[in-house]
Amino acid sequence: MSDLLFSIARWLVVALGLSMVGGTVLSWRRSPHWFIRGWDFPRVQIVCLAGLSAVLYKAFFSYDTWLEWGFVGLCAACAGWQFYRIFPYVPFAPKHVEETTEPADAPSSLRLVASNVLKENEQHARWLEVVRGTDPDLILAVEVNERWDDVIADALGDAYPYQVRYPQDNYYGMVLYSRLELVDPELRFIVQDDVPSIHTGVELRCGRRIYLHGVHPRPPEPLRDEDATARDAEVVIVGREIEAEAEDEQRPVVVAGDFNDVAWSHTSKLFQHVSHLLDPRKGRGFFNTFDARYPLLRFPLDHVFHSNHFKLINLELLPFVGSDHFPVSITLNYEPSAPVDQPEPQKRDTDEEEAQEKVQRAAEENREETVMRNEGAHPQREAPAHPDLNEEPASTEDNISPEPEDDISSEDDDEEDAPRP
Repeated sequence: MSDLLFSIARWLVVALGLSMVGGTVLSWRRSPHWFIRGWDFPRVQIVCLAGLSAVLYKAFFSYDTWLEWGFVGLCAACAGWQFYRIFPYVPFAPKHVEETTEPADAPSSLRLVASNVLKENEQHARWLEVVRGTDPDLILAVEVNERWDDVIADALGDAYPYQVRYPQDNYYGMVLYSRLELVDPELRFIVQDDVPSIHTGVELRCGRRIYLHGVHPRPPEPLRDEDATARDAEVVIVGREIEAEAEDEQRPVVVAGDFNDVAWSHTSKLFQHVSHLLDPRKGRGFFNTFDARYPLLRFPLDHVFHSNHFKLINLELLPFVGSDHFPVSITLNYEPSAPVDQPEPQKRDTDEEEAQEKVQRAAEENREETVMRNEGAHPQREAPAHPDLNEEPASTEDNISPEPEDDISSEDDDEEDAPRP
């Protein structure tokens, strides 16, 4: 009996190690399929499990044959390579963003809270308590439905008079609340007609205008969008627009939201290279936001990237609010001299070609779905025909409150300008 249990334990360790190696090899592929891209997420877990497999096998099961040494070496190499991928986010890695000595209430500062509230979450009071305790200048909330929109508007509407609101029941509602003036805010549907994003100028207290992009692209999943094409295309389009705008003027930019992708993924790195934005988490920790309910299965999905015009005052995860995501709070300070101390990420030779391929692939999928819909075949989601994929603007303004006295939500939207799913 003991020999049987020993053999079972041995093969369980082998199966664990080989599955970690197999997942690592799959993650090298550039396929957008959800099963392949999903292996980008658990790199920290793979480091631990592959390393544990190597240690356990060598300590308890090894007979020092070349095959067993090969297995141990393979697991160790797997753990080492995965650690290399996540190394920029460990606390002892070099920092991308310098800290400033300016106070948090400096006129040139900006405090933002980005939160996925979880549509089904009914702990409204808990969320409001946490957000109010942070005292942010801007609040970007996603997965906002009509119920959440009413709660936030009633509780925070007076304190945050500048608003962009587009609640939906499809997990992709989005609202932005600001006590700083919003300049020319836009609600856009970049790739999919039921996935909005917010783009606006923000007037700091010092009078400097910065630019904020709020995004929440749809992730790849088995039941709806089986690949990451739409998600990748949306972030790439935003990154290319930021790069194009920077050629005309040096714009201070912040991009925030639930990217539904980990910080160390290939697409996240491509976005940084294309947009030339910095990641303040590098050298400070993972800041895992999802899943807030399971400590051993957490990944950094909610991001705040910014241009090198800012230095960091504070970055933290906020307490549990009933959602499957922890809110993120970041306080930045605009400093004209900051770019000297913080070199921006540079585009590699292949980045532009890859970015264009992602956008073209999304456009082709949209065309195919449009044909299917016109022929009577009903795809799993509505097929959008989006001007952004052809490098033209797509926006709606009816659900934007650029002035404090206005309070216009998406209930009053013109459906031709802002189609609902």
